[in-house]
Amino acid sequence: VQLQASGGGLVQPGGSLRLSCAASGFTLDYYNIGWFRQALGKEREGVSCISSNGGNTHYADSVKGRFSVSRDNAKNTVYLQMNSLKPEDTAVYYCAAGRFYYSDYVVREVGLYDYWGQGTQVTVSS
Repeated sequence: VQLQASGGGLVQPGGSLRLSCAASGFTLDYYNIGWFRQALGKEREGVSCISSNGGNTHYADSVKGRFSVSRDNAKNTVYLQMNSLKPEDTAVYYCAAGRFYYSDYVVREVGLYDYWGQGTQVTVSS
């Protein structure tokens, strides 16, 4: 059972990146998928979440209007499209899978997620 986050890199302010979260050993169909990030010296924070059926999405205020989460269950993969990137978006980004009742009030709670990817570094700098 493994989650693999990929797609990070170095990008200039205003640029875009698309992160992918691929699962192996289990199917993501029944899992809500959250994206979290952790900047150096800061706590891990929830960025976005998509419900298991893709019908609900959630975004932190800091990324609303710039980030977009989607899923392709046929490919067992979830994506995070990040546009208009800012230096403050610099962090290690993690994806996580959790089977819980979806609610915008809880999707950023780290403890609800069962599986975590290894993280991918996103650096926004000129």
